[in-house]
Amino acid sequence: MRRIINSAFVSIDGVIQDPQDWPSLGGGDSGAQTELLLGCDGVLLGRHTYDSFASVWKGRSGDPYTDKMNAVTKYVVSSTLEKADWDDSVVIGGDVVGEISRLKEQPGGDILLYGFGRLSHTLMRHGLLDELRLWVHPFFVGKADEEGLLFRQDTHAMFDVVETRTFDSGIVLLSYRLKPSAGKD
Repeated sequence: MRRIINSAFVSIDGVIQDPQDWPSLGGGDSGAQTELLLGCDGVLLGRHTYDSFASVWKGRSGDPYTDKMNAVTKYVVSSTLEKADWDDSVVIGGDVVGEISRLKEQPGGDILLYGFGRLSHTLMRHGLLDELRLWVHPFFVGKADEEGLLFRQDTHAMFDVVETRTFDSGIVLLSYRLKPSAGKD
């Protein structure tokens, strides 16, 4: 069975919103991000993350991360998008939980889910999220709306620590595996 690995940037104060606007830390972790993407054969995105990623990566090339991002199958969860215009994109609408359950049962490698919004919480509640990788940035953002925070009311889950890594930039990568009985309603 394929695993879904969620990769999300978060500040120390729990903000996940608009990481592209956060202070630059000079890199130092891009090799780990490339390694993660290269180890997957699918990318799962919510609609807002899809729009953001497509505007950055579509049409670019020349490095392993960018080339893989453009070549990999991208599964876009949206109730409003009818057709995705980024190459190798498939829109998932309707029964999202059922469709992603079937996707996990298909042969293939891991699926990487970027960002931590409504889709991540839905997958976690239904036991479909296998691993969570939080890239903790060493600062407080100090502002976010409710949707821009890592936690949501009434979402409960237990995790086991898989790995921790610290980068020269000060970012700490915390990798967790969802406990099998956790998250299911």
